[in-house]
Amino acid sequence: MRTPSQQIRLLVLMSIAMPVAWATWSALLNNFVIERAAFTGAEIGILHSLREVPGFLAFTAVFVLLVLREQTFAIVSLAVLGLGTALTGVFPSEYGLYFTTVLMSIGFHYFETVKQSLSLQWLHKDEAPQLLGRLISAGALTSIVIYSLLWVFLTWFELDYLWIYLLAGSICVGMAVYMKVGFPTFSADSTQTMELFLRRRYWLYYALTFFSGARRQIFVVFAAFMMVEKFGYAPEQIALLYLINQTFNFFFAERIGALIGRFGERRALVVEYVGLILVFTGYALVTDAMWAAVLYVIDHLFFALAIAMSTYLQKIGDPEDMAGTAGVSFTINHIAAVVIPAVLGLVWLNSPSTVFMLGAGFAVCSLVLALNVPDKPEKGNEVVFGKGLVSA
Repeated sequence: MRTPSQQIRLLVLMSIAMPVAWATWSALLNNFVIERAAFTGAEIGILHSLREVPGFLAFTAVFVLLVLREQTFAIVSLAVLGLGTALTGVFPSEYGLYFTTVLMSIGFHYFETVKQSLSLQWLHKDEAPQLLGRLISAGALTSIVIYSLLWVFLTWFELDYLWIYLLAGSICVGMAVYMKVGFPTFSADSTQTMELFLRRRYWLYYALTFFSGARRQIFVVFAAFMMVEKFGYAPEQIALLYLINQTFNFFFAERIGALIGRFGERRALVVEYVGLILVFTGYALVTDAMWAAVLYVIDHLFFALAIAMSTYLQKIGDPEDMAGTAGVSFTINHIAAVVIPAVLGLVWLNSPSTVFMLGAGFAVCSLVLALNVPDKPEKGNEVVFGKGLVSA
């Protein structure tokens, strides 16, 4: 069976709209908070901890779905993401940035939760790895355009942060409106379980998700902050660095998805975590700005391999569990994410290298867990070891 083309087009459009706001917000953030609000590692850690609170509360998506259809909920979430981004430049103060960040984050995290659920429901299993890679490529191409425009706006026109944030956020809101009026509401193939639950046989997926959240925060918060604080990267240089990252994603994400479909989730995850151990160790030791940039690009390239976690869940899970599991897994992912930025922001003040060595430690834990993924995961064959924990 093949996935209906209208559903694919909507998922692609969603994958384009999100980075219009998110790529702009994240690319300018570190320079913006340092230049306009005099942030240090402590404040940036608090900001990112607050940013992750809505991710921690992603399980509440199940309750919202009692009122809104998933498709509508995703579109509304995109609009909130755009609104939060548009307002970011309006409040260039510590508490103003905390407020707009939380607003933006509510939209971002609810959107990502529901989009994952819709993708795993709408995409057929034999097509899912490659099509998920295609969605990443669509988002990457959008990010390439955004980062290119940011470089032009900052370098040639010296456009103020206020207008850039306002423009990007407004475009995201406009695209959300178009998606609401321009597409029908698609019916689901299976009725979703609208309640909170934890399935014992999903325990390995939950564990992988937890360490993924812990590890990702160190990249998102501190790797980018290091580029500005330690190596003095200007906003146009950060935009160029992000442009390189997304160029790699555009050319390789769909191919990586196809390779995951061919070689399996276990091998993909092992490659990802071995690579991340080396990258985080490199962050802790690097003293050269160019090598730091190389590590940053390599680090980002590994994100596409995270497709394997989603397809692992799709293979072992019941179709009606996708929405509930997406919400719960986002909450699990953000248990560590809420705490780590604030705590490690204080560690950063005394020893930035310690922060990255902890990231390497999280990657080691993920590697151990990945070795427990079967070569051919399916319902009844969820893990290699610990099958007693699976039986429910």
